[in-house]
Amino acid sequence: MTIAELAQETGLSKHTLRYYERMGLVPLVQRDPSSGHRRYSPGHAGWISFLRNLRACGMSIRDMRAYARLAAKGDSTWPARQAMLASHRTRVVEAIATLQKHRGMLDQKLRAGCPPGDLRPHKG
Repeated sequence: MTIAELAQETGLSKHTLRYYERMGLVPLVQRDPSSGHRRYSPGHAGWISFLRNLRACGMSIRDMRAYARLAAKGDSTWPARQAMLASHRTRVVEAIATLQKHRGMLDQKLRAGCPPGDLRPHKG
């Protein structure tokens, strides 16, 4: 698969795909021996989708790069990658709980309407 085909399939620009590769986020990209152009496997589209989900749920680029380096080393790194994902999942669960708490406060305020009486200016 060419970079243009991967861009079409993932919805990312060729520039963004090259950036991801330079950042060490896309492992195991082959080069065409005659032209030197990047050649992606069908699995790279799924990998890009996975990366986008990791980023969307708050994983740092640094951690994504570490995960990609491990993935490039093969199946023997699964325990380390699993630990990374489990740790990040814990952070996501905590963030969701915090957001739900904030949503509850907003819901309560929306039900209550105007500010509480003790915030109104006192006359006198």
